[in-house]
Amino acid sequence: MHQVVGVRFKKAGKIYYFSPGEFELEKGEAVIVETARGIEYGRVVIGVKTVGAEDVVLPLKQVIRIATAKDKLTVQENREAARNALDVCTEKIQEHDLDMKLVDVEYTFDRNKVLFYFTADGRIDFRELVKDLAAIFRTRIELRQIGVRDEAKMLGGIGPCGRMLCCSSFLGDFEPVSIKMAKDQNLSLNPAKISGLCGRLMCCLKYENDMYETAKQELPDVGKKISTPDGIGKVIGLNILEQIVQVELFEGERILEFTLDELVNRKAAAEAAE
Repeated sequence: MHQVVGVRFKKAGKIYYFSPGEFELEKGEAVIVETARGIEYGRVVIGVKTVGAEDVVLPLKQVIRIATAKDKLTVQENREAARNALDVCTEKIQEHDLDMKLVDVEYTFDRNKVLFYFTADGRIDFRELVKDLAAIFRTRIELRQIGVRDEAKMLGGIGPCGRMLCCSSFLGDFEPVSIKMAKDQNLSLNPAKISGLCGRLMCCLKYENDMYETAKQELPDVGKKISTPDGIGKVIGLNILEQIVQVELFEGERILEFTLDELVNRKAAAEAAE
């Protein structure tokens, strides 16, 4: 078992575990920690708790110190420097006529590295660009190609629902989303209606998926022959939220709707009669 705190480095970013050491850390407190990228400034979003060895990556790095006012000033200076670097890099991309879109620039807290995030349709030969940037900024340069979902997370925006994008406001990780989720929820399969600003399937399709899957297991499949209070028929439609089954009766060719309770009670009565 390990004592840890959860630290986040960006709004809606992934949460990483660190050992609090001797510090009494509370949620919302700013800290300085050592990461694979170097020394970084983050904020505690999960207070001290105990987790199993399977939930952490060993060796567990410790919190170096609680952030000071000077550290917070350094973060602000780094953000201003990153905005300047964004302009410089954009000009250099145009000079080298590279088919890439610069999305964001980020300095590590200790200024040992500048990270340039970009999107592109394919592989880009940016070796000459890196040489120019290294000569200008005189520090380590890293160009990182990202996908369209990561781009939307970094830039933010307003989704079709009228709210700020989930990925940029609170989602720490992207979860797999499939077209089957839209089918199970009886949504229109028009890409324009189930896609987010990134052009991929909307993350919110995942939110209610478990409930739909559970409810669907209790209902008969479309096309199945079932017994109803009005006779035998074939299931031709489902309203999963209201648990209503639409049945086409063989006798009289009528189409009726039955609740799940009505069908369950009918089945129980038939079994009792036998």
